[in-house]
Amino acid sequence: MAHMSLPPQPWPTGDLDQLEPLVARVLAPNASPYTYTGTQTYLVGTDEGLAVIDPGPAEPAHLDALTRAIGERPVVAIMCTHTHRDHSPAAAPLAQVTGAPIIGCAALHIRSDAPRVDAPFDQDYAPDRTLTDGEHVQGPGFTLTAIATPGHTSNHLCYALEETGALFTGDHVMGWSTSVVVPPDGDMADYLASLDRLYAREDRIYFPAHGPAVEKPKQLVRGMAGHRRARERQIVKLLGEEARSIAALVPVMYKGVSEKLWPAAGQSVHAHLIDLERRGLATRSGDIWAIA
Repeated sequence: MAHMSLPPQPWPTGDLDQLEPLVARVLAPNASPYTYTGTQTYLVGTDEGLAVIDPGPAEPAHLDALTRAIGERPVVAIMCTHTHRDHSPAAAPLAQVTGAPIIGCAALHIRSDAPRVDAPFDQDYAPDRTLTDGEHVQGPGFTLTAIATPGHTSNHLCYALEETGALFTGDHVMGWSTSVVVPPDGDMADYLASLDRLYAREDRIYFPAHGPAVEKPKQLVRGMAGHRRARERQIVKLLGEEARSIAALVPVMYKGVSEKLWPAAGQSVHAHLIDLERRGLATRSGDIWAIA
């Protein structure tokens, strides 16, 4: 959940920032309390060929910046970690410009009238090829392997750069914030299982879609999983005192957190409650939840 103020400007929006020999970044102009300084599009590869990870929003300025950053280099794949609208809409126009195929997460068509606290889904995303867990995309000097990490969304993939030990984590793990898990597509049990899966890996560094690189991945993932499990214990304790609605739980659980962020907190509490209900640990009657 978003919880930090934005860093002071200027941000490197639109610049090509070479992070490592095989990894460069272009920051999209879509900063917000939920995207931090904006969506980070990664260019992975060499002068002989690139993959573009999370092309971002279809903002003309961002597409221009990406086209400049790519230059004359061939693009072998345009790859999305998931299909929230701050990640995938630029895939189609970038494919038109570069001729590259869109390869990566599955399309996901969810329509809901419920108020959302995260970005709505991109209904127009249409991949040329969907990757399943463990499948690869190869280019000159690089191999990207899909790691299925459902939870934030059901179609979320991370991408492991096999040559260097870098992992592109999309919105699953970010250095600046915990990930929002919004039912019905977001799933807390899946999210925690995906965190456990990443914790078991030996990645050297994470490059998230928002916020700074994560240089101590295991430490951060352990902390995130611990934070979620502590929230679950807090819910069980509060419901043990008395049955409550989500609206009654949030002010107690998120004392000291800006009320602007309470809707997002409520969505995560809801995700925890659904998980507890599935495990037979909580029940609901209307909008009132109780210990089973």
